[in-house]
Amino acid sequence: MIHNRFFLLLLLTVFFGHGLLSQTVTLSKKTMTELTTEATNLMKEGKFERSLIKSRFALKYAIAAKDDDAIATCYNTIAANFDQLTEPDKAFFYYKKGLIYASRTTNSQLKNWLYNNLGNIYCFNKKEYAKGIFYYKKSLDYSTKIHDSSAIVFTKLNITWAYFDIGHFKDGLPYLEFVNKHHAAFGDSSTIAALNMLNGMYYNYNNENEKANTSFNNSINLAIKEGFKSDLAFAYLEYSKFLLKNGDHQKAYQNLSLYNTINEQVVDEDKLKKVNVAGINLELDEYKREIDIIETKYKTKQQILIEKQSKNKQISIIIISLLLLIIILFYFFFQNTRLKQKNKLKDIQSKIQENIINASVNGQEIERKKIANFLHDNISALLSTAGLHLSVFSAKNQLESEEITKTKAILREAHDKVRDLSHELLPSLLTRFGLYYAIHDLCEKNSNSSISFEYSSTTEASKRYNEDFEMKIYFIITELLNNVTKHSNATNAFVGIEEKNKTLLIHVRDNGKGFDSNKYNIIEGFGLNQIKARINNIDGEISVQSKVKLGTSIHIKAPISYKKA
Repeated sequence: MIHNRFFLLLLLTVFFGHGLLSQTVTLSKKTMTELTTEATNLMKEGKFERSLIKSRFALKYAIAAKDDDAIATCYNTIAANFDQLTEPDKAFFYYKKGLIYASRTTNSQLKNWLYNNLGNIYCFNKKEYAKGIFYYKKSLDYSTKIHDSSAIVFTKLNITWAYFDIGHFKDGLPYLEFVNKHHAAFGDSSTIAALNMLNGMYYNYNNENEKANTSFNNSINLAIKEGFKSDLAFAYLEYSKFLLKNGDHQKAYQNLSLYNTINEQVVDEDKLKKVNVAGINLELDEYKREIDIIETKYKTKQQILIEKQSKNKQISIIIISLLLLIIILFYFFFQNTRLKQKNKLKDIQSKIQENIINASVNGQEIERKKIANFLHDNISALLSTAGLHLSVFSAKNQLESEEITKTKAILREAHDKVRDLSHELLPSLLTRFGLYYAIHDLCEKNSNSSISFEYSSTTEASKRYNEDFEMKIYFIITELLNNVTKHSNATNAFVGIEEKNKTLLIHVRDNGKGFDSNKYNIIEGFGLNQIKARINNIDGEISVQSKVKLGTSIHIKAPISYKKA
């Protein structure tokens, strides 16, 4: 797609600009500039891991120099690598960091491209078009400020595409008219295929079929000529929609097949780019280094104390009675110090263990989300497409055999199972309607003839929080309900959730067999230690009250992470 080419132009512009200045700055600045330039070249050669390593060195120099412009540039390079590796979440994270530092500078060109790249990710990866268009327009403000006509054309082309993708053709039309007027002067071959496709989409919307057909064919021919597979795939897809709308089912099917073929090639090529990028376990390594430092400090202090003890023993030969008292006092002091050090070490080790658990849980939640999105956005869509092709084929040939009927039923069943699996991994109620609807639904689903889950909340059901926060709370409550179902032998349970003073209060009670809450930390089967680690990860608190044969009550307090505006 077009946005994959934008950040390359940005990097060339920024790094060449630094190259011109490097002769007049200090050695550290020169070294940093050389590293960033080398990182850019490595990325263009497809050596992404080496490029990331160079970028991190350059970032170290930039941070040491407190150079906001250089720091933003380094983060942009790192993000661009992940963008090339089709890792949009990582790219998004580093583009955001780059924007923080760029905002402290007067470098409008850098801000322009950072905003544009973030707009690409919002629109083409996250499918959050309102945010994407907002970032595109911020980018447009900066490109207008610096009178960069090429950047203005590129950004307005992206805005057009975003509006057309969500069917807002009237909103996108002014931007399309601008690009059509100025593309010959300020555009290039990398965007001409996409421009023709967008013209075809607008003519199709406006029912100007002859113009639409010409534009789509021009787009396809130009994309083939220039070798832009991603643009070619989208051109085939939009052309197939146009043909299907106008009743040319056979040609629509052919173009849809070409779209699937080209799209698979693009996906395969993206997979080949994947590398085992260094630094995945940096956070865990930091914790290990922290333990090493603590242990080293502890050993050093212990050695000093031993040396002092040896000196005191020599003095005791002269003043036995006085030194004996000093040694006894010193002994108790030493033992107390050593005990404190050991307790401190145990606390840090416990904290690291907890962080490892949280890292594992976070990884599982991220993978659940990725798999659920993949099933919903790819497999489910492919099954629907297959069903559509079969329906078109049977309608065209006026054929409805038993085999076709069964095949349709099988496809529907497969689609339903994929959808159900996607919802099980990441409930659609949670993503679409929020935590309260999802918990209410969870209680209803867990209720059966053996146990009834009562749900209560004083907060408006439509209230939404940060997506990651909602997902963590949902899986914490899911784990608690699983414990009640599996271990409590309860017949009735209660789940209450409410918001108070920017804090989420969760209460889970059951009338089951209970257990000794003083020993719950060693009852691994209940998984309460892992639940506690999850809650600590969001700076929350958990209280467990239980007695044998008297049921269990669990109360959780968690500071709310609100959804960003």
